[in-house]
Amino acid sequence: MSEIEIKPISNHDYHELSLMVGELLSEIMDAINEKAFNYEQSQTEERAKNLIEKENYWVLIAKDYASGKTIGFVSIYESYALYSEGAYGTIPELYVRPEWRSNDVGSELLISVSKFASTRGWHRLEVTTPPLPEFDRTLNFYQINGFKISGGRKLMVEINA
Repeated sequence: MSEIEIKPISNHDYHELSLMVGELLSEIMDAINEKAFNYEQSQTEERAKNLIEKENYWVLIAKDYASGKTIGFVSIYESYALYSEGAYGTIPELYVRPEWRSNDVGSELLISVSKFASTRGWHRLEVTTPPLPEFDRTLNFYQINGFKISGGRKLMVEINA
């Protein structure tokens, strides 16, 4: 396995991040055979810059140290709930490009997120995976990396503002 470098996103990484978000969303929609997301690359890139600059959202990028290729990312934001005793981290996206899966890249990204969470004083991280058979491998990945099922399903409703 190549050496992996994980670091906070920098200005020259936004374009590649937006492409990986598109890849992630395409994989999900292909798996569920439904257009569940709207994706437009330039809007996604601009949205990422905006959220990160406001420190409402953080992204760690994984790169292959030898080639410099961007191979994955994880994003995180701060959430609040009484059940969690205050602030905690939520992971909305974690993606590793297919050719790098099963090389511990995802696990390394989660280790880096855990370290980041400690610097924020968070004692809890949450992630949601769809409870569908198509995502059993994803669920297994998180469980192998120490996450446990804490109940519920992710539901959403679109609000037209």
